[in-house]
Amino acid sequence: MFIFALAVVFKLLSIQMLHGEKYRSMAEERTIKDVVIPANRGNVYSANGNLLATSIPKYDIRIDALTPSATRFESLLKPLCDSLSKYSGKPSAYYQKEIRKARANKNRYYLLARDIGYSDYVRMRNFPLLNLGAFKGGLIVEQTTKREHPLGGIAQRSIGYERFDEKGNATRAGIDGAFGIKYLRGTDGRRLKQKIGKGQWKPIADYNQIEPRDGYDVYTTLSVNIQDIAHHALLQQLETYEAEHGCVVVMEVATGEIRAISNLGKTKSGGYYEKLNYAVGESHEPGSTFKVMALMAALEDKVIDTSTIVDTKKGRKVFYGRTITDSKHGGYGKISAARSLEVSSNIGLATIIDEHYSKNPEKFINRIKSWSLHKPLGLPILGEGKPVIPSPGDDIWSKNALPSMAYGYNMEMTPLQTLTFYNAIANNGVMVKPRFIKSVKELDKNIETFDKYIINKKIASDKTIREMQEILKNVVVRGTGRSLYSPYFSMAGKTGTAKTEYWKKDWDENKRYVSSFAGYFPAENPKYSCIVVIHKPSVKKGFYGADVSGPVFKRIAQKIFTDTPIIDVVETLEVNDIAVNAEYDAYFKTAQTYRTIMPNVVGLPAMDAIALLENMGLNVKSEGVGQVKIQSITKGEKIKKNQIVTIQAS
Repeated sequence: MFIFALAVVFKLLSIQMLHGEKYRSMAEERTIKDVVIPANRGNVYSANGNLLATSIPKYDIRIDALTPSATRFESLLKPLCDSLSKYSGKPSAYYQKEIRKARANKNRYYLLARDIGYSDYVRMRNFPLLNLGAFKGGLIVEQTTKREHPLGGIAQRSIGYERFDEKGNATRAGIDGAFGIKYLRGTDGRRLKQKIGKGQWKPIADYNQIEPRDGYDVYTTLSVNIQDIAHHALLQQLETYEAEHGCVVVMEVATGEIRAISNLGKTKSGGYYEKLNYAVGESHEPGSTFKVMALMAALEDKVIDTSTIVDTKKGRKVFYGRTITDSKHGGYGKISAARSLEVSSNIGLATIIDEHYSKNPEKFINRIKSWSLHKPLGLPILGEGKPVIPSPGDDIWSKNALPSMAYGYNMEMTPLQTLTFYNAIANNGVMVKPRFIKSVKELDKNIETFDKYIINKKIASDKTIREMQEILKNVVVRGTGRSLYSPYFSMAGKTGTAKTEYWKKDWDENKRYVSSFAGYFPAENPKYSCIVVIHKPSVKKGFYGADVSGPVFKRIAQKIFTDTPIIDVVETLEVNDIAVNAEYDAYFKTAQTYRTIMPNVVGLPAMDAIALLENMGLNVKSEGVGQVKIQSITKGEKIKKNQIVTIQAS
């Protein structure tokens, strides 16, 4: 027994002295842990200060039912339960029963309220017993943050988010995701928690060991008003044409600031919401909107001018064994190069590009690449689609590649990349990079500001730019976009209608198109550029760009335009109208002549007759509106003050 006792003592000393540090650290790891307190994410604002995304603190309130002394527990339990009853509407007796049960069961983590706001948190913290804090009253407070979008589904995908799955993989969509790490995220805090059994952990103190630092606020270029206009204009058209999905972008011409971006996709139930950022991430064959780039290349290379005659035949022409057709039955015949773009002739543009570049296709491709159309824009938003501009030697290159590219096939661009080029035309040749962010702030202090970035100082000569501006204006006045023309405000742009998924076997039975319109407004002094792209509208209802996407463009332009009233200078307010003067002279002569006898008021406007007769002291009763037809007192009769006279007008 003595030897056994010595062995036990030796083992105890060995555990305590030799391995003590190891076991103590293991015990602490199992009973105490350092918990991360996420920092409040910075807010995202519109250009004019409207809140687009914010982190709302949420709180769980619990009580350690064993911490309060027996005296405090008994004296303050009923007041606490009365306060909880007023807060939740449940009977006070219910809370007394549950909290007593928690104390009897040694529950040190009993939930009182979950996911409450800051004002409710402050209110509950002042309830009896809880106001004694963690050590005397058993108060346990756990804080989380929730990201909310005050505008709801409008621009939600572009505003974006930063989310993590259970494996720690991050999804960073939109502005919130792009600027989360550098600006919005902030610095997390730390808090010690102790294990109390049953897999539960409670804070050791009622304060954080390291307080979290909130993230910076990001001010975007988005305009809430324009965003609302664009969103609802697109939504209305998608619903009307039962389209699969679509997008719209509105950009300020001079600065490249994105004022609105909306991306809506169809759900299984038939509704629409912001599923993906199509404007930024979806590359597709642009169709006829690329004809502008093709014609500009030919004009800038001086292989043609706007008056060059192009023979579009009778609407059908074979290029290298492949037939190209125009939408007009019978074709356009011989027309100018400018007119071929106005009417969006596939044959016209294919003929121009094939005749002048087929022997040296690199010349055309190099001109396109000089405008950086083969490169992504380098946007901070993740997931930008890559443009595809084929070159001789590529797998997708063939003899038909060049004429196909002339009218927007055999290549790909994103809507925002296409808009950037159209914006450069509106900006007199200056190509600016699209911008989503104006500044980053901490309260009112600027942390960083973002200025205009020029991609290309001059994409073409002034002559080419002026010619293209005139053609794009004529597209709306007398071309494929003439249904959009309005005498009250001017627009310029190009329609686009492209087949999609035409390589699938079922295309002839189930035709699918991409309808688009890209342009700017007003045409004379452009303020905004805009692109609308709608995928797979119902062909039974329509699929041409002018019919499907054009009205969205017009509706946006019209509403933005009416928000900026035209100011006309009025040279003089003294207008000499002979008819008005004669009418006034007759009225004045009658008023001066008749004082005590009844005048003839038949033929006068009712309001004038009433004023004339009341000034004579008569009590006038009128029936109807318009000119006086009947008067109850005949002309020339002597009248008395306050005498009643009835007039009938029609």
